[in-house]
Amino acid sequence: MDELDASAVRGKITLLPGHDAALTAVTFCIQDEDHTLGNALRYMLMKDIPHPSESKIHMRVQMNEHTVSAVDAFRDAIANLDQVFASIRERYDASLASGEVKKEPATASSVARRAEFSG
Repeated sequence: MDELDASAVRGKITLLPGHDAALTAVTFCIQDEDHTLGNALRYMLMKDIPHPSESKIHMRVQMNEHTVSAVDAFRDAIANLDQVFASIRERYDASLASGEVKKEPATASSVARRAEFSG
C-alpha cells in the first residue's frame, strides 16, 4: 500500500477511546460503510475459532463504558434467547395439540439430511 492509500485508510478507520495500551481489545469505527462490510469482517475474524471437536466456544463481549457491563449484556442475551426458545416450544406444542402439525418419527434419511445441514 503506498503512502496515499495508507493516509486514506487512516482517515477512514479510527480507534475509539477505551482501548488498552497493548491493543488487545479495540473498538474500530469505520466511516462511510454499512453492516455489509462489518459482517464480512466479523466473519473473517471469527473463522479460526477453536476446533469443532472441542466442547467450547470463545465469545468476547465488549460494551461501551456508558452502557451495561459485558457480563450483564451476556446474561441478558442468554435470557432473551431462552425466551425465544420457550416461545418456539410453546407454539410447536400448541400446533401439535391442535393437529395442525404432525410429529413424525425420525427416519435414517431425515437424520442424514439434518446432519448435512449441521455441518
